[in-house]
Amino acid sequence: QVQLVESGGGLVQAGGSLRLSCAASGGTFSSYTTGWFRQAPGKERQFVAAISGSGSRKLYSDSAKGRFTISRDNARNTVYLQMNSLKPEDTAVYYCAADLTSDLSGVSAQYDYWGQGTQVTVSS
Repeated sequence: QVQLVESGGGLVQAGGSLRLSCAASGGTFSSYTTGWFRQAPGKERQFVAAISGSGSRKLYSDSAKGRFTISRDNARNTVYLQMNSLKPEDTAVYYCAADLTSDLSGVSAQYDYWGQGTQVTVSS
């Protein structure tokens, strides 16, 4: 059983930055892929970024490339999402998820555990 708790969301102006954190407990943190997804009102959940258990491999959505950076600190059982140059269209609830079985994936159905989410609102 893995528990995930996100933090760091908030209200920011367009062009600003936020860093999201995801604290994990349970399981062997360094052994599983962790990803970030987001869901805006009325839209489907969307992949943002994922990082392998060791942190050596990363995967980004096209919308995240060049603006967002995913990282992890296995000593702290925490994954981060640094978001720069934020746009109003980045407004969504951001979820952290853990994939215990498959390789680096951007498919939400591959993920086994999910956090409760943290709201990010970008004003224009």
